[in-house]
Amino acid sequence: MADFAKSIIVDFWNTAAEMSPYLLFGFFVAGILSVLVSQRFVEKHLGGRGIWPLLKASLFGIPLPLCSCGVIPVSMSLHKHGASKGATVSFLLSTPQTGMDSIFVTLSLLGPVFAVFRPLAALVTGLVGGGLVNVFNQNQEDADRPPPECSDECCADGKKTGRIAKGLKYGFITLPRDIGKAMLIGLIIAAFISALVPDGYFAGKLGTGIFAMLVMMFLGIPVYVCATASVPIAAALILKGLTPGAALVFLMTGPATNAASFITIWKALGRATAITYLATVAGCALLGGLLLDYIASGIDIEIATRPGWMLPNFVKYTSAVVLLAILGFAILGKRKAMPNEQ
Repeated sequence: MADFAKSIIVDFWNTAAEMSPYLLFGFFVAGILSVLVSQRFVEKHLGGRGIWPLLKASLFGIPLPLCSCGVIPVSMSLHKHGASKGATVSFLLSTPQTGMDSIFVTLSLLGPVFAVFRPLAALVTGLVGGGLVNVFNQNQEDADRPPPECSDECCADGKKTGRIAKGLKYGFITLPRDIGKAMLIGLIIAAFISALVPDGYFAGKLGTGIFAMLVMMFLGIPVYVCATASVPIAAALILKGLTPGAALVFLMTGPATNAASFITIWKALGRATAITYLATVAGCALLGGLLLDYIASGIDIEIATRPGWMLPNFVKYTSAVVLLAILGFAILGKRKAMPNEQ
């Protein structure tokens, strides 16, 4: 029992050390984006119909640092201010799948191939979903609906403060509050997987074909998994024999779909749009997984969950301490936030 607990702690620490430097830098970049790209700016440039708004919506959604409470309200606000259902769905599909923080964490744990392929998959998913919605709704009038209220700091203008201070506050306080708990849970799950599951287990049980991807899809669709927190889980699964393509299916369906978002889309944009949204995520995830496995068959995708991959141990371990301190402060201080903090 003692050896098992030690194994979990070691795996947790190794994974945290690998992702911490990139996650901290991702928090910093997210904070900068939060002050450079405002909600008003997005609404101004995503209005109208056609292919161009879909492309802009997807491109904006990939790096945009919107917290989980902000994605749906901002999307509904886009729709209210003139964006078509297609552009709204493109934004909804691309935004939760990835972000600046998750891109850097993906680079640190899954390597450059995953780090490039994942945002490209989010872009294609947004374009496909938005295009299908526009086709199915070309003879229907988009209904204006009021956006859901969101009291989170990332969804409100708040009082005017210095741009740098506001960005740092969002990057290192607000964003960690939003994803910190899910991230820690993801790290713990990854540690348990590493300790409990024998090497090669998933290769023997699920195989390497479409069946493994279908299993990951049905696991990922109904629950919400933070785009960043899902990365260490995917890395642990690959180390235990899961194919990179099946792991990508989990990385796409987990963050992009959950019961809350599906119900909100159903009520705000209609049943047909909600079903199209879900089918797009499932179809693009499976196709993306098959393509990634084909690409991975000719190259070596290194899963870096052990020390010594890119950065010196001192940098990674120091960053891990800083990250855990930030997450601990964010989680413990979330309920104690003062009303005038915004």
